[in-house]
Amino acid sequence: MSETSPTARALLALEALQDSPGITAERLGRRLGVTSRAARRYVEILREADIPVESLRGPDGGYRLGRGVRPPPLRFGPDEALGLVMAALDGQHDAADPAGPVGRALGKLLGALPRSVAAQADAVRRTATPVPQRSPARPDPAATVALVEACAAHRRVRLDYRTEAGNERVLEAEPWAVVVRYGRWYLLCRSVAVDAVRTYRIDRVAGVETLAETFDPPPDLDPVTVLEDNLGAGWEHDVRVLVDAPIAQVAAVIPRTMGRLEEVDATTTRLVGSTRNTTSYAEQLTMLPGPFHIEEGEEVRTAVAALADRLSAAARRSPAAR
Repeated sequence: MSETSPTARALLALEALQDSPGITAERLGRRLGVTSRAARRYVEILREADIPVESLRGPDGGYRLGRGVRPPPLRFGPDEALGLVMAALDGQHDAADPAGPVGRALGKLLGALPRSVAAQADAVRRTATPVPQRSPARPDPAATVALVEACAAHRRVRLDYRTEAGNERVLEAEPWAVVVRYGRWYLLCRSVAVDAVRTYRIDRVAGVETLAETFDPPPDLDPVTVLEDNLGAGWEHDVRVLVDAPIAQVAAVIPRTMGRLEEVDATTTRLVGSTRNTTSYAEQLTMLPGPFHIEEGEEVRTAVAALADRLSAAARRSPAAR
């Protein structure tokens, strides 16, 4: 199909409307290499094809795609198609598997594109061999969809869940939100059994049963904030750290998952948290913007002392080679 044919120009007009909502007839004409009058004619061709194009009022006027029963067809350039495949391969290492859900979706998308556009992207998809993740944490799509739907419908769920230790448990929860944080998918919810906020990793959910009982989620819920606060509490090693720095400076460098910050005064902040990995927690404390003192938490204090010894040894001059 020639780029100068009426059909090709109509498709280019559609792409321009997708890329630049509010584009004027003059700008559309320049993009198509035609007059503004001819550009208006291509808009009419799109409308005759049941593609909803709205006219905008104002001194300059303009066009944008409206909402309709028939969504406008998608047009991708080669760089866009390749970028989509690369992003999917980077985030989902089974994207190259045509039998998997991601691979099937990509196959349908690439199959709908012109051969000249899809060729390079399809070649990368078929030949790329991504390095597997050392600790894969991919949730089951069916379980994820069921949890998202239960969150939207405010319905309780019963979960078949595998703990970090590998124990199988059956849990009942009120699902508040599904949150993706640093590549991991979490269910933020209220545990019915203990009446407390809980965070479950969705890649450990083996099955979801949606129950008839409904619930009301907390008003004005901020899922990310509540999730991070919950991830920083309830571990086996409690810790309290006094920091000689204003709370705003501490908050700028310390992840919320390390615990709760309390303002002692204008120049002092207290960090109250817990951890199961004292070594990692000690390493994160080195990010604090001022001197600090561990008020509580012998396990973390021991880990900080060990870290200090390591760093001190690393900073000493190396002995002369023998």
